[in-house]
Amino acid sequence: MATAPAPSLAVAPEPSSPAATLPSRAPSPRTTAPAPSRAAPASRTPAAGPSALPGAPTSPAGPDGDGKSAASGTGAGAGAGRLFRFPDSQVADWVDDHPADPRADAIEDGIARRPAAVWFADHSPGTITARVTAVTRAAARADAVPVLVAYDVPGRDCGGASQGGAPDLAAYDDWITRFARGLGDGENIVILEPDAIAQSDCLPAADRAARFASLERAARVLKAAGPRTRVYFDAGHSGWLEPDRAAALLRQAGAARAGDGIFTNVSHFHRTADETAYARAVLDALGGPPGLGAVVDTSRNGNGAPPGGAWCDPAGRALGTPPTLRTGQARIDAYLWVKLPGESDGCTAAPGTFSPEAAYALVRG
Repeated sequence: MATAPAPSLAVAPEPSSPAATLPSRAPSPRTTAPAPSRAAPASRTPAAGPSALPGAPTSPAGPDGDGKSAASGTGAGAGAGRLFRFPDSQVADWVDDHPADPRADAIEDGIARRPAAVWFADHSPGTITARVTAVTRAAARADAVPVLVAYDVPGRDCGGASQGGAPDLAAYDDWITRFARGLGDGENIVILEPDAIAQSDCLPAADRAARFASLERAARVLKAAGPRTRVYFDAGHSGWLEPDRAAALLRQAGAARAGDGIFTNVSHFHRTADETAYARAVLDALGGPPGLGAVVDTSRNGNGAPPGGAWCDPAGRALGTPPTLRTGQARIDAYLWVKLPGESDGCTAAPGTFSPEAAYALVRG
């Protein structure tokens, strides 16, 4: 499976005050999966820019993208509040820089104003605490819930286009500990290592067991540091693993013991109905505790998965359900935009690079 080389990541020096500046901006790589049907996310580090203060622009559909205030959620783990829209992103920068482009209004309304995940995808122990703190404090000032993606596990992407991560598990443990220090006492959603479980068959058995132990440790550290932080574990998607297989892997990784649930469909295209059914089947197979829930990446699944399992910047895709904490579905805690719409999978541009052509195509569907 051919992928474009991942771009290098710019790492800013540690700010003198964790809240003084938002972190430096650079697109981060996408994950690739071991088969064409298993795409994974383009990602980026958070960008420098102003905090999202109350009253900042939100999606035209509503503060959390669905026209409702999201005072509570239907899933067992859904919290009160609205999802956080990080104010500085590649898509927002493009809109600001191209006000006369005839596509700009549609891209702004369809993508730039929607809440989306903030990725932490470079191994930067010296800056990670300040960068996470910048996001969580900005979210707290906006009275919103940030979605943070931890993406630094050693052996990431099985040597694919997004290979990298921490040099070893000891370094990863240290990075997670520093990440956790930035969470604070506000409500957060952490997407813990996309593909790290579903794609783990590429690892020797001993290395897989060691990775799973590190993920369980990571979840415990994150939740201990952030008392209102919810941690979700990787369950692949409905076209990748059978529910029993996903549950077996999740059980080995301590998802039921240390986490709050699972995430599915990150950077994939499978329809929301298929993913919610799959997520419930995985939760059923995983067993208790009863409060476990699921979050689904709906960022590009409006037209479902492309024929033939195409995964890398396929044509004919569309934006999916707007991000929301009010899913109306039991045990489905949120629909999230984890993959950032308009950022390349690595075929039409370098992984993680924003493409206005791709963004506009998604908006038009």
